[in-house]
Amino acid sequence: MAKWPGMVHAKALLRRSLLPYTSTANVPKGHFAVYVGDLQTQKKRFIVPISYLSHPSFQDLLGQAEEEFGFHHPMGGLTILCKENQFLDLTSRLSG
Repeated sequence: MAKWPGMVHAKALLRRSLLPYTSTANVPKGHFAVYVGDLQTQKKRFIVPISYLSHPSFQDLLGQAEEEFGFHHPMGGLTILCKENQFLDLTSRLSG
């Protein structure tokens, strides 16, 4: 575990933020839900692979979400404050 301290932190963040929520409706095994949007727009739900947690750029995004929102996520998934097109750009680079 010492080899990937950022990944360990990202998994802990995910575990703590989703702990109160038992509904995993429409989330396939090996994935998790995130809500993405900026302050002016409604958040859009995305389902992303858990493997993204090992990528430093996604870990940075989660760190920013932790600073902005803490661990209380009323929608049942992580809330990430960024523009949708920025999130899509990041996830397309991670999947490719």
